Amino acid sequence: LVARRRKLLDFLKRDDEERYKKIITSLGLRR
Repeated sequence: LVARRRKLLDFLKRDDEERYKKIITSLGLRR
């Protein structure tokens, strides 16, 4: 599940970096 989310985030980062940053912030993740 985590791996799937990781792939999803990687895809989103390439596709829509602004939304990616918002999601990362809302999840409280730091990468």
